[in-house]
Amino acid sequence: MDFKRMSPIIALYAVFLICISTKHGACDLEGNKSVILAIDASAQSGRKIPDTLFGIFFEEINHAGAGGIWAELVDNRGFEAGGQNTPSDFSPWVIIGNETTVLAGTDRTSPFKRNPVALRVQANCDGNGCPSTCVGVYNPGFWGMNIEHGKGYELILYVKSLDSINITVSLTTSDGLQTLATSNIVASASDVSNWIKVQLELFAIGSAPNGRLQLTTRKKGVFWLDQVSLMPIDTYMGHGFRKDLVSMLADLKPRFIRFPGGCYVEGERLWNAFRWTASIGPWEERPGHFGDVWNYWTDDGLGYFEFLQLAEDLGASPVWVINNGISHRDSVKTTNISPWVQDTLNSIEFARGDSNSTWGSIRASMGHPEPFQLNYMAIGNENCGMNFYRENYLKFYYAIKEAYPDIKLITNCDGSRRTLDHPADYYDFHTYTSARNMFRQKDYFNSASKSGPKAFVSEYAVTDSSAGTGSLLASLGEAAFLIGLENNSDIVEMASYAPLFVNANDRRWNPDAIVFNSAQMYGTPSYWMQHFFKESSGATLNPTWILPDLSSQLAASAVTWKSSDHASYLKIKIVNIGSDSVNLKILVSGLTHTINSLSSSTTILTSSNAMDENSFLNPTKVVPQKSVLTDANTEMDVVISPHSLISFDLALAQTVYAADM
Repeated sequence: MDFKRMSPIIALYAVFLICISTKHGACDLEGNKSVILAIDASAQSGRKIPDTLFGIFFEEINHAGAGGIWAELVDNRGFEAGGQNTPSDFSPWVIIGNETTVLAGTDRTSPFKRNPVALRVQANCDGNGCPSTCVGVYNPGFWGMNIEHGKGYELILYVKSLDSINITVSLTTSDGLQTLATSNIVASASDVSNWIKVQLELFAIGSAPNGRLQLTTRKKGVFWLDQVSLMPIDTYMGHGFRKDLVSMLADLKPRFIRFPGGCYVEGERLWNAFRWTASIGPWEERPGHFGDVWNYWTDDGLGYFEFLQLAEDLGASPVWVINNGISHRDSVKTTNISPWVQDTLNSIEFARGDSNSTWGSIRASMGHPEPFQLNYMAIGNENCGMNFYRENYLKFYYAIKEAYPDIKLITNCDGSRRTLDHPADYYDFHTYTSARNMFRQKDYFNSASKSGPKAFVSEYAVTDSSAGTGSLLASLGEAAFLIGLENNSDIVEMASYAPLFVNANDRRWNPDAIVFNSAQMYGTPSYWMQHFFKESSGATLNPTWILPDLSSQLAASAVTWKSSDHASYLKIKIVNIGSDSVNLKILVSGLTHTINSLSSSTTILTSSNAMDENSFLNPTKVVPQKSVLTDANTEMDVVISPHSLISFDLALAQTVYAADM
């Protein structure tokens, strides 16, 4: 133990306590029965943590966006998911009736050039000749639509017909037997001989977590539908995001959001990679695309603009991950990369350009005349070592730096153990491993280079069998890793867990931070673990020492931070990944403030079994439990429970001088 690094008072007191606590009263570290956590909270020893240290990473995976945070309730709203060759599969749309009473199929009659497919519905019955439920089509949404009593829903669709129409629009239960909201679209033949836009609001008089949208008629004839959208009226900040899920993100106080991937950016093949230009402008005109890495269709209602808007709504810095001409299976030669570079420069102009600029004007037309604050970009995702990466990277790097020298650029190549052979502001570091190995990685950056680019740990998670589908044990390994990032935040400036979301009906990656379905959601222990770190960004890191060295079982850090009302706190975090409790003496020196025990608290994340998880049936089985810390002081004897993450939040009273009274 390096006592020379400690303040003199802590060093002497620590040695004294170690000596007197040994079995024979001798100063024998091997026989030591007490464990001491020494903290130097003096102003001169503290170091500011980067403002951006902890954020979030969003990827369109597990239906995180389509059928997730993007509140659109209709799946395959433009009928393009089956491809642009017709006839095509228009699932999950289903006919109401049978082959003799109704026919439905796709054709290329859409009014939108970039998504030409529409749905043709032919009703072969009239009046009493139709079934009692009428005929038509319904959409079940993404494994059911959550329809809530008293809530409003905005329906927008495009329709045309060869004759007059009388179409009933209904929100119903999953079997269609109970109507929760209804309205009618009635129009003469002349009104609908060409495509018209219909917009109406539906208000639910009942609830169904697995509801559906129905479009039915009792009138014989043919009509066409396209771009059928149903959105809750009440969304997060009115910008189209599912309120409950995004509120869970906001509660983490993320300082950045990395998007839109991940492998989603690359595609298995470049023709299925995310293209930002296809994801902007009016939603009806976005062609959508098949994400061939995670194998499902997205209509790109959640596009580049919406990601930038979400970052702004969360008060987080956007980290825009761009494709540098490389997918999982093909690469663009550097001699042909110039159009891709220009496309990236255009994307920056869209975000940051004046509202009179070519691309900035499109952003302004979408309702955001002021530029977004785009200051970070990653050139590719996990592409280091692939064909043409380094050469392509340099083309992007110098072009972006010439036009926007303030933008911080991130390379895919890991610079933690070797010197990079190309310029970068940050290097990307990903780690997926076991809980025990993640715990050991708390020391990984201790020996990383301090002279090169800073580290961006953009993807970390415990993913082996110790993770289950989101276990307490996994969260403890991750918490220790984050404590290591705090302690090495002179090298590491950004970090985010991955993946963020999973729709329980389409788990393509395991585990994830937040689990949801159409109506429910819960945080895994890994989500709740991140709450212990949401005050760390921009805080002051205080040196800590554990005596004797129990680095195989304990990890600890201490930060001083200020709340929004300017109250100051010393937050001490301790991870015990072992199966035994630890008697710990906490010693704090160097404080210039007294401790207010009435406002101090302790919070613990633990459970009876290290493999315990949360679920829809028991969403709060493993969540932080907070209590008042009545004996808060600079010296505290505490017991650290086995398999636990605990924080001691000491409220620091402001010094009051006589002259101020």
